Amino acid sequence: MFLNIVTPPLGLFFWQFVVFVVVLFVLSRYAWKPITDALKDREKSISDALGQAEKARVEMQQLQSNNQKLLDEARMERDKMLKAAQKTADDIREEARKRTEADVKRMLEEATRAIETEKQSAIEGIKKQISTLSVEIATTLLKRELSAPEQQQALVADLIKDVKLN
Repeated sequence: MFLNIVTPPLGLFFWQFVVFVVVLFVLSRYAWKPITDALKDREKSISDALGQAEKARVEMQQLQSNNQKLLDEARMERDKMLKAAQKTADDIREEARKRTEADVKRMLEEATRAIETEKQSAIEGIKKQISTLSVEIATTLLKRELSAPEQQQALVADLIKDVKLN
């Protein structure tokens, strides 16, 4: 009495087995293939997505490498342009300095010539004034000295003695 095992009725067991076999047949015939195909499609799409992700990762690395190379080239080009601009600026400054020096030298030469010309002109003016004053002084002196006719005759006689006739 200790063991009281209840056995299921044999008819129920038979019908459960028949239903199981029918469900198994229907599933294998109509559902298993679409389910396995769907799983294979899903597996294929996942592996394709992983392959595309790996390909995209490799492409990204290549793009990053290309970007770095382009950045390096751009930096080198920028450095070349800056050096060229600096050289051009230095050349322009040097040219301007040379032009300024030449202009200053030319101006100094022109000023020196102008001063020399003015100096010569002033000297000529002074000479003319001196000669005019000398003539006026001589005229005034002669008028005073030679106011009498005897003095005039004595002067003419002295001048004749000084003049040598050839």
